[in-house]
Amino acid sequence: MVSAPLSTWPWDNLGIFKYLLYGPFAAKVLHSRMQEDARIEYWCIHILILSLVRGLVHLYWNAYSNMLFFTRNRLIIRKGIDFKQIDNEWNWDNFIILHALVAAMAYYIFPCLESLPIWNTKGFIAALILHVTVSEPLYYYLHRFFHKNYLFTNYHSLHHSSPVPQAVSAGHATPLEHLALNVVIAIPILGSSLMGYGSISLIYGYIIVFDFLRSMGHSNVEILSHKLFESLPVLRYLLYTSTYHSLHHTEMDTNFCLFMPLFDAMGNTLNAKSWQQHKEISLASGKNGRIPDFVFLAHVVDIQSSMHVPFVIRTVSSLPCSSLYYLIPCWPAAFMYMLIMWAWSKTFLVSFYYLRGRLHQTWAVPRYGFHYFLPFAREGINNLIEQAILRADRLGVKVISLAALNKVEPSLLTSIRTLKLELFMGNTLTAAVILNEIPEDVKEVFLTGATSKLGRAIALYLCRRRVRVLMLTLSTERFQKIQKEAPVDCQNYLVQVTKYQAAKNCKNWIVGKWITPREQSWAPSGTHFHQFVVPPILRFRRDCTYGNLAAMKLPDDVEGLGCCEYTMDRGVVHACHAGGVVHFLEAWDHHEVGAIDVDKIDLVWKAAMKHGLKPVKK
Repeated sequence: MVSAPLSTWPWDNLGIFKYLLYGPFAAKVLHSRMQEDARIEYWCIHILILSLVRGLVHLYWNAYSNMLFFTRNRLIIRKGIDFKQIDNEWNWDNFIILHALVAAMAYYIFPCLESLPIWNTKGFIAALILHVTVSEPLYYYLHRFFHKNYLFTNYHSLHHSSPVPQAVSAGHATPLEHLALNVVIAIPILGSSLMGYGSISLIYGYIIVFDFLRSMGHSNVEILSHKLFESLPVLRYLLYTSTYHSLHHTEMDTNFCLFMPLFDAMGNTLNAKSWQQHKEISLASGKNGRIPDFVFLAHVVDIQSSMHVPFVIRTVSSLPCSSLYYLIPCWPAAFMYMLIMWAWSKTFLVSFYYLRGRLHQTWAVPRYGFHYFLPFAREGINNLIEQAILRADRLGVKVISLAALNKVEPSLLTSIRTLKLELFMGNTLTAAVILNEIPEDVKEVFLTGATSKLGRAIALYLCRRRVRVLMLTLSTERFQKIQKEAPVDCQNYLVQVTKYQAAKNCKNWIVGKWITPREQSWAPSGTHFHQFVVPPILRFRRDCTYGNLAAMKLPDDVEGLGCCEYTMDRGVVHACHAGGVVHFLEAWDHHEVGAIDVDKIDLVWKAAMKHGLKPVKK
């Protein structure tokens, strides 16, 4: 089917190479320097700077709206941003390239742009008048026109395909719409310049304020207090709010204005609920919103993963965490953020999703992976974990599950009976996932971290299957204690070893304690490394294979999930997270702390299968 003209972007197939379209501007700057033609040089520089600033305005607004620890009680549409919406809006910044190309043509068409001063106060007055009298009504009528059947179906429906508006949704539209928007923006700028009042500061100021207000309206976060409009009622008609614009996305035959509801009032398209709903959201911003039924208490692993959250770069967080070269310039900011988190030391809400109508949230402890291995930091981290659990209990959360490094036993466990929620470590399902990865015909495995909670459970389960387990541990006492827990006829399948050399003929390694490349070198060629260690071991051996951390795919009916959990694929979560989900769905009324009950491993696995969780295909 042939698409309508100007309904698709001509550089859609270029991918990341579309940014090479800025190349001619950079080339013109270099050529102008050589030719000493400063006018063209400066115009191209201004286009490049403005393009960068416009992108940052949208990204910063998007970052703020996804800082759920600040905005969760100010959200207008309380839904998560899912992967489908993120993918649809992936190329939201196409309009910035289009406007840059149009600005380059405007330089040659309008001579008045050649020698603009830095500042002209009259220009700002002229631009304001032109905006109110021409741009606002023009946009209003163009917007209504785009809601007609043909134009809406072929052009404007793309913009309304985003179920939850975000700042970047403002740019998610067709070329024809953005050409029309370009005309709306150009009128105050060109008009004041043709009058002789134009200036460079006017161009920057008008465009930045324009994008700022557009991003605010699409942010899905209400930041303006209702008291402002009650004290100055006329302001209701002069400045729209995020609530006002969100109503246009839910009730599309109302609230068409650009920034001034005055024109909706004049055109009889003003939604009667606009200010009442704004007041309700504004009043509710100081109260706790919907209480989550389930909370997963996560943690950051390293600086790279600290940038892998929705409030940094949404598209990055929607993909499995990896080292990305274009994030290298962000490392200094990420390092400073780490220092701020040290000083702040609060848990914060990172993301949320809905499963069968129930709210599931991910909270994060602002500590990095290496902090957990610093002796002097242990007490502070335990206190943070304890505070998070107590806070969840006060709020009325039903189940809280802890990420791998957050399973450090908090002092709270001594008084766990006072908790109304269920505290869930998720170790049972983690053990089940690892055990179900091991082929049925395996006769021998090598186990590091053998006397840990998970190591103990895995060893006891495998020995019952008549699998010989080489348990790496220097503590004979701890080994013997575990061995005595095994059935008498299975105890001889548990073997204590003290050196990695003992596993030189074993091709199935289960890694529960971090091992160096040198220690990996003792594994024979063709070995597979199963692992439940955080951070994961280095993939050093090319002649061996490495499993990912224990994980499961969430049920298909999950709604609003739009970020990947660390290195996991979309919709896949760590087994400790999945275990908490199963615990909640089963409505079990017990805690899962301390030693793993080996008899419950199969029970938990079957419950996970029953509720639609799936093992991850390797």
